[in-house]
Amino acid sequence: MLRLILRFLGLVFSWLAIGSVVGLVGLAALFVIYGRDLPDYQQLANYEPPTLSRIYSGEGELMDQFARERRIFTPIYEIPDLVKDAFISAEDKNFYQHRGFDPRGIAVAIYQAATQGGRLRGASTITQQVMKNFLLTGDRSGERKIKEIILATRLEKTLSKDQILELYLNEIFLGQNSYGVTAAAEVYFNKPLDELSLAEMAYLAALPQAPSFLHPVREKERAIARRNYVLDQMAQNGYVTQAQAEAAKAQDLVTVQGGGIPSGRGETPPRDYFTDEIRRQLSARFGDDELHTGGLTIRATVNPDLQAAAARALRAGLEDYDRGLKIYRGALAHIDPAEADLSTEAGWRKALSATRVPRDIEGWRPAVVLSLGDGSARIGIEGVDEGAEGNVLPFSDVSWARLRAENGRLRASSGIADTFEVGDVILVKRLATDSGERWSYRQIPAIQGGFMAMDTQTGRVLAMQGGFSYQSSVFNRATQALRQPGSSFKPFVYAAALDNGYSPATIVLDAPIEVSTPEGLWKPENSGNKYYGPTPMRTGLEQSRNLMTVRMAQQVGMETVAKYAHDFGIYDDMPPLLSYSLGAGETTLYKMVTAYAELANGGLKVEPTLVDRVQDRYGETIYRHDRRECDDCQGPTLSAASAPVIRTDAQRLLDPITDYQITSMLQGAAARGTSAATVGQMHMNLAGKTGTTNEAKDVWFIGYSPRIVAGCYMGYDTPRPLGKSAFGGTLCAPVFVDFMKVALAGQKPVRWDVPPGGYFIKIDRRSGQRLADNADGANVQAEYIRDGQQTVVGGYGDLVDGGWRMGSDVPLYEGAAQSQIERIQVRGQTRTLPSNPSMGSMSSGGLY
Repeated sequence: MLRLILRFLGLVFSWLAIGSVVGLVGLAALFVIYGRDLPDYQQLANYEPPTLSRIYSGEGELMDQFARERRIFTPIYEIPDLVKDAFISAEDKNFYQHRGFDPRGIAVAIYQAATQGGRLRGASTITQQVMKNFLLTGDRSGERKIKEIILATRLEKTLSKDQILELYLNEIFLGQNSYGVTAAAEVYFNKPLDELSLAEMAYLAALPQAPSFLHPVREKERAIARRNYVLDQMAQNGYVTQAQAEAAKAQDLVTVQGGGIPSGRGETPPRDYFTDEIRRQLSARFGDDELHTGGLTIRATVNPDLQAAAARALRAGLEDYDRGLKIYRGALAHIDPAEADLSTEAGWRKALSATRVPRDIEGWRPAVVLSLGDGSARIGIEGVDEGAEGNVLPFSDVSWARLRAENGRLRASSGIADTFEVGDVILVKRLATDSGERWSYRQIPAIQGGFMAMDTQTGRVLAMQGGFSYQSSVFNRATQALRQPGSSFKPFVYAAALDNGYSPATIVLDAPIEVSTPEGLWKPENSGNKYYGPTPMRTGLEQSRNLMTVRMAQQVGMETVAKYAHDFGIYDDMPPLLSYSLGAGETTLYKMVTAYAELANGGLKVEPTLVDRVQDRYGETIYRHDRRECDDCQGPTLSAASAPVIRTDAQRLLDPITDYQITSMLQGAAARGTSAATVGQMHMNLAGKTGTTNEAKDVWFIGYSPRIVAGCYMGYDTPRPLGKSAFGGTLCAPVFVDFMKVALAGQKPVRWDVPPGGYFIKIDRRSGQRLADNADGANVQAEYIRDGQQTVVGGYGDLVDGGWRMGSDVPLYEGAAQSQIERIQVRGQTRTLPSNPSMGSMSSGGLY
């Protein structure tokens, strides 16, 4: 009997031994088979997780951020120990003891699945989770588990435990589009890691198990239970005392999502035209992937005060024009009273907050019409208390807005119910009146425009507004809209002439001409079809005379003009057509302002930029705009007796004397020309030029001081006439003035240094006659003439006629062909511009 028992036991042992060997061989074979063609785990040693990029202003204020996954990479040595302890306790308490996988944990998981039923869960170590997240798929299969274990054991031989933990804590998804612990701390608690409480750390550590099922609001009880489990595990593992764990468990779960903590995202300004243009340009330079995943730190050139001033000025100009049309454009949206409870404050606030309307206009608020009375509408305003009697919009405030009838004609509104319906979503603004404050109706203008300002020396864009509201229209009209610059292009025609032997005192014939083109006969005209005979070149630019400009362009040659347009970056390949001398070609405000900056800085090439510097995730500078060298800036001390010398190798585009002459002529244009009623009234000695295209489809003004240039354009996105009273001097020049009052606050009138190589003469601005050096008076003009230049002043030996004959009806000093008195509207006020001059009785004026 004993022999039989021993034989049976021997048989069992033999089978067990053979089975064990076969099992081990099979397991080894399995690992060999699945160990082939696995992803390269060694790449994790140099892994750079996708990290959000951030834009900062020059003052270090966060402006915007770009990311596909909200992740902020944090080195392991900057992550608090308790945060690491919480995740280890929740996910892998033997992390520092095992070699990639935990056999005991796997055995426990298998036993629980066998005894308690259900799906096999858990048992993955942090190392295994790293391999799954980085190199494998998330499917639940034995094959993936085997690959996971193989890669985990290999990774443990390549990286240290802290390196593996660093990867895990920066990569793990924790819900709410947050990846990594640092981003999650901001998203849930609006705190940096080192300010989290023990309870908050434990909640973050609870999330990897199932972020969607542990939402702090929808699944609050489940979330607190899992948090408390993590706290118990931390106490059992010796990371905190039981008393500390109990105190943390007693705390409520207060998060941003529950409304108990303000959101940090609200501290970031909404995206605007400036930051969106940075996104567009950096995507082109570095690639879209690098911008959204590279963890770049971007220092923008924007001046926040000037950006705000630019937005206010452009919006005021656009709104003034739109209000002048007196047309109601309809509600922005409509909330159906049958679907939303507008009778309760909670109901209309919820419905209004879900409505997509612009919320980036300073001082304007979305509102919904709640009820209509005889002479007013009761409105609910976002972010404003209702008060005892609610907020009211009187009909008197909207009576100006004419309605468009079915036949297309405009008619006056008969009452508040004729204009609005209950549920209409509109925009309102609080106004201060003599009797107190009231709410006023506002609407997004149909007309659009762009504005930008730039440092003339460096090309740094200080402000950019690409439309009335970014949230209403993201199309950037400063950089993307191709428009005709009109007369704002003329300075570059005159610059070409001055560089090629002419002077501001050169006499140019102002008379009708006819040009034969393939499309037929072209007859350019001055504003109002007026002409004035032989006139000094300066007057031609100051008064924006089209006929003089065309004759000058013909005399110099359009090929030469096209070269200057290319060198100044206005056009890439301008055809040598005479119509282009009057600004008929399309370009952008961005290019025109850059070209004027090159006039303002003495004729040197500038590279426009919205970004000063870009640093990678490690703080290394990968782009710097200003590459000028500064002598003595690197020394340990700076002598008080001398200033640093900044050297530049910028390309010279204009002769310094030519540049000084053009600026002097543009100072005259601003003071006496088509913007005299606006820019001239600043008395800041600024230079600038208006531009108005045919039928006033586009209106411009660009002006500058020695250090700052700013430009504006307005027009409908689908070009159509703006009306008979629309000119660059009436619409865009006031926007420029409003902005420059902020930009130049506290400064005295500007001055330009006179370059060497020339001398001053006095001429009569009306006729071009040479005057005595001590001459004085309203019509006396000091002109700077280059040394050695042969100029016949006051005669017709060098009369520029462009090769066309002078008609017999052209006046010669005895008076213009027609008289002209121009009246314009500037911010609601009627102003009179002086009459256009003849050669014998010249004063100033003219519009174009």
